[in-house]
Amino acid sequence: MRTYSPKLSEITHTWHVIDAEGLVLGRVATEAARLLRGKHKPIFTPHIDTGDFVIIVNADKVVLTSNKAEQKRYYRHSGYPGGIRSTSWADLLAKNPITLVSNAVKGMIPHTRLGRAQFGKLFIYTGPTHPHAAQQPQQFDTSAIRRG
Repeated sequence: MRTYSPKLSEITHTWHVIDAEGLVLGRVATEAARLLRGKHKPIFTPHIDTGDFVIIVNADKVVLTSNKAEQKRYYRHSGYPGGIRSTSWADLLAKNPITLVSNAVKGMIPHTRLGRAQFGKLFIYTGPTHPHAAQQPQQFDTSAIRRG
């Protein structure tokens, strides 16, 4: 018996909406990465983009467990001696919550050309609305994701 490999004409990309209000950041990111890669489909193939489009709304209302909101730091370096800078999670959440969620999801997909194509199907918004109503997205069931 030969291994089944889906053809591009057989792949359908649906749209999913994840409401991140009150959900733990890592758990939202894992579900989004799973949908982006297509691992929830029986035709999943690692070398073909079988994933779906994902819309995350209320990104500014994600939470972290324990005291991570105060203790977690994000670092960046300018490349010069003494050029290290750090920002707390709470400050970054106040300034740019889209970056927090996108970095969490980006770390969970492959760092290849295929992963970049899959990451391009992720749309993140801070409010409860999004401009993708014409695509008729399905509301993702977040009852399986633990709340913070």
